[in-house]
Amino acid sequence: MGGSVFERIYEVVKTIPRGRVATYGMVALLAGNPRWARVVGYALHVNPQPGIIPCHRVVNRFGEPAPGFAFGGEGMQRAMLEAEGIVFDESGRVDLSVYGIFAKE
Repeated sequence: MGGSVFERIYEVVKTIPRGRVATYGMVALLAGNPRWARVVGYALHVNPQPGIIPCHRVVNRFGEPAPGFAFGGEGMQRAMLEAEGIVFDESGRVDLSVYGIFAKE
């Protein structure tokens, strides 16, 4: 996988299918370095193509959306995920064993 770190991250995020999520750590691992979780956050915050690079499908390790989602503010990321059929539990988390990219079909 070539390109800059951000480009590598964006390529991974583009592969997250509708109705699924990945954690920052999962994206970091798939982009080439499991220690890049914070870098994933930085990259997604400056996403140059929000409609093409689905950064709303990346959640934290607990399955929680970003409190200050860069593209619409608080609540927008959750609304976008719910529109794709993703269900949140009563504590505001996505069940990664059901909706994560490594979850079994």
